[in-house]
Amino acid sequence: MRLRTTCNRDCPDACGIVATVEHGRVVRIQGDPDHPVTRGFLCYRTSRFLERQYHPDRLTTPLVRRGGTLRPASWDDALDLIAEKMLRIQSESGPAAILHYRSGGTLGLVKFTTDLFFETFGPTAIKVGDICSGAGDAAQLTDFGEEDSNDLFDLLNARTIVLWGKNPHVSNVHLLPVLKEAKAKGARIVLVDPVRHRGADLAERFVQPIPGGDIALAFGVARRLFETGKTDPDAAAYCDHLDAFRAQALSRSLEGWAALADVPVEDLRALADLYGDGPSAILVGWGMQRKARGSATVRVLDALGAISGNLGVPGGGVSFYFKRRGAFDTSFVKGETGASRTLREPLLGREILEATDPAVRMVWVTAGNPVAMLPESATVRHALESRELTVVVDAFLTDTALAAHVVLPTTTMLEDDDLVGAYGHHHLGEVRPVAARPGDVRTDHEIVQALASRVGLGAAFEEGAESWKRRILAKSGIPLEALRDGYPRNPFAAKVLFADRKFKTASGKVNLIQEVDVEPPKAPGERPLFLMAFSTEKAQSSQWAKEQDGPAEATVHPDAARGFADGEIVDVESEIGSMGVRLRFDDRQRRDVVLMAKGGWLKDGRCANALVPARMTDAGGGAVYYDTPVRLIARDPGPPSRSR
Repeated sequence: MRLRTTCNRDCPDACGIVATVEHGRVVRIQGDPDHPVTRGFLCYRTSRFLERQYHPDRLTTPLVRRGGTLRPASWDDALDLIAEKMLRIQSESGPAAILHYRSGGTLGLVKFTTDLFFETFGPTAIKVGDICSGAGDAAQLTDFGEEDSNDLFDLLNARTIVLWGKNPHVSNVHLLPVLKEAKAKGARIVLVDPVRHRGADLAERFVQPIPGGDIALAFGVARRLFETGKTDPDAAAYCDHLDAFRAQALSRSLEGWAALADVPVEDLRALADLYGDGPSAILVGWGMQRKARGSATVRVLDALGAISGNLGVPGGGVSFYFKRRGAFDTSFVKGETGASRTLREPLLGREILEATDPAVRMVWVTAGNPVAMLPESATVRHALESRELTVVVDAFLTDTALAAHVVLPTTTMLEDDDLVGAYGHHHLGEVRPVAARPGDVRTDHEIVQALASRVGLGAAFEEGAESWKRRILAKSGIPLEALRDGYPRNPFAAKVLFADRKFKTASGKVNLIQEVDVEPPKAPGERPLFLMAFSTEKAQSSQWAKEQDGPAEATVHPDAARGFADGEIVDVESEIGSMGVRLRFDDRQRRDVVLMAKGGWLKDGRCANALVPARMTDAGGGAVYYDTPVRLIARDPGPPSRSR
């Protein structure tokens, strides 16, 4: 039997999946050939998901910490314990003493009912900001008043496509066929990235700036556009602050901007000339906005699109995000405006520990592994371990689940029942259960339903998943049955964004950035390398299909590790901790970076985020991951990893 569903994990592609089921067990999963973007293939991670689906470590029963150890318990015992403590904490300290943390481990829309539960019970505290995309979100909303993209296939109208900090082979694999088709039609592809990756093989030109040099490089491109007459003569009609932006672009010579970005001036000139020969699209990667000036970086790229006339035209645009929730109605939750208190996500560990009046006494984690995925992992772990009650809903004993007092087993993407949009295209999908659930695992929605009846909210949560899906989908005018027959496109998404050159800003014009700090961050002499932990084709954030054995690998240019050998185990040390790693040499990389995999587990001594201090981006509540200076030192003979 072949059944269809949709991937709900944190990825732009939201792939259609065809599952082959034999005797109640999924034996094969493939990309749905009828999905207009998936086109019959899956990424490495999802194609191997059955390893995770049927992993022997899968949680199948609730766990409750007793005598310092997580032990199996019944659902009734676990939920009764939670309800009793929730009601007592609410009575003694108020609902602000309870924090509901929901992240993007799964992206289903029915997960919003967990928000509704805590909002109705309290309202409780929630997290604000977004470690993944917050700075870039804020940039585009500030500049355009809207955050979306031209249709994915509009790239076929582009003459030049700039992958600015984007690695589609790892983070957006279903973009690759579109890029290759555009290239076959004559489009030129340019890659801008401090890191050499497979995207360079797709590109006509690869520009490799200093980490954080994107602002200087973009201003150099702007200068070249102004001096060669490649700006839109009508730009002043739809751009505010054009004179100020032009003045900053012309404040340095082309050679000066190239030197600041640490690229050959020939590369800068070639990038500008290719971009100026449009229509041109910039595809913005998410890594560069995970820096202290991440929002400003994206805003300068937005400005390039505006001044060059590449907004509102086929083949143009500055694409950071597709509005994945745009077709759905989630107005039943108020979010930040309805919360009793907010804690900033990038600083979560510290914010929990320092909260007073009232203190945070309980934390509930939905669809997240904050210990592994947030900066200062050890601080986050301590914050969760030291609460009166931490509840984690997950399918595995993650670093965060290991810090919990109660762990509730939940469904995987092959067992879930939900709706998803994509943030890499505009097509919608239904997540349908195609695999039998092991043991007694429950969806997030079923868990809060069962808890609601114990805290006096049962009547408000009687609706099942199907009813919620129809309710969430209603505003689109698309019946749920249409998602069961295919993958309709969001009816509210324009094929070409801003085609009327009208923007949802206060003035109705593009709000060009002004007075930008253009200096790239400088690593101190004692820690001369910047740590960069990136997505990997083998893992979905901290969701690994296979065991992580041995020390994490750290890739460096040989000149960055003088005195050490390829394959040697050394320590990477930041200002807050150190970690043992196995060196891998790559002479194609810059000499000022250390590259690691994102999402390594703290318990295995592989978590790069244990070395990253908790800091906020310039706007949007993002986390500063990639401005962390480190050094390589001879192996510490002590434990394999530590954090101070």
